Amino acid sequence: MDFNDPEEEEFGFSRNYFLAKELGSSGKKSARKLSDINVVDEQELRAAAATIEPKHQKDIEALINSYKSLYPKWVFELRCGFGLLMYGFGSKKPLIEDFASTALTEYSVVVINGYLQSINIKQVIIGLAEILWEQLKLKRRIPSGNLPKVQQPFSSRSMDDLLAFLDGPEMEENDSFICIIVHNIDGPGLRDPETQQYLAQLASCSHIRVVASIDHVNAPLLWDKKMVHTQFNWYWYHVPTFAPYKVEGLFFPMILAHGSSNQSAKTAAIVLQSLTPNAQSVFRILAEHQLSHPDDEGMAIDNLYSVSRERFLVSSQVTLNAHLTEFKDHELVKTRRHPDGQDCLYIPLATEALQKLLSEIG
Repeated sequence: MDFNDPEEEEFGFSRNYFLAKELGSSGKKSARKLSDINVVDEQELRAAAATIEPKHQKDIEALINSYKSLYPKWVFELRCGFGLLMYGFGSKKPLIEDFASTALTEYSVVVINGYLQSINIKQVIIGLAEILWEQLKLKRRIPSGNLPKVQQPFSSRSMDDLLAFLDGPEMEENDSFICIIVHNIDGPGLRDPETQQYLAQLASCSHIRVVASIDHVNAPLLWDKKMVHTQFNWYWYHVPTFAPYKVEGLFFPMILAHGSSNQSAKTAAIVLQSLTPNAQSVFRILAEHQLSHPDDEGMAIDNLYSVSRERFLVSSQVTLNAHLTEFKDHELVKTRRHPDGQDCLYIPLATEALQKLLSEIG
């Protein structure tokens, strides 16, 4: 037998590999756990990271200034019906916001922060429809007799009706549009297929233009050929900024730190402040019940409804369910089963964090 045969060498290597795996698996396993690592508090780690001095500042400023010379070209491409997609290393948020604040002053601009954990895409589209409706009435670019009749509020319309409204009527000035700035269109709150389909349909509307950024290497896999070339109609720009992801990183836990109660309360406060006052008051009822009954499984939905109705915060069970859906979408409230079989609501925060949260929204 020829021992120099490549096939024989490959066979010998494979045999030795499996023998080593078999011997290794029979040995004593380590009792160490990842949880045994003495990690620092997240606040301390973020504070330490903030003190790191940036390097190559002059080179980075020259690079950003070279992008600013492209602003007129970007506006022209938006007017021609293209969507702008920014990619490259570093946060594109400051660059895109500077572009919007300096070059898009003649247009209405709506910002979507895709780096947030949860985004209600229908609320975004309702807001766009309301902006367009006010724009049509205020600027009177079409005869008043040709204005579409709004028979019901936008909030009660279906997604198809809202998109149809944003796709018409035609204006006298073809370059009149609403620009949507989407930071991290591949972010966790936007990357599901349904939301991407709605964004693509939105981008194809005649009165909408999109300027977006991506950061994940596999972000283009979110779209098919039709979405890329027909609906989004992307014009790709490689614009590495080498800027830190300061704002985007606030909503993600750091790998080398354990989550602190202060950080959890801060994140929950940001979400609650974006909700209506009645929704915040309903959340406060649940939080106060949890603090006064720490040993309970939570607060029964019927009890929450009764208290909320007595305080004139909700008018029906449907209204309360709408608030609860908002809470659950943002992971502010969870449900668990009481021993008697009843579903109870609870807030997944420690007592200290919950007390801090109430003071934050107070």
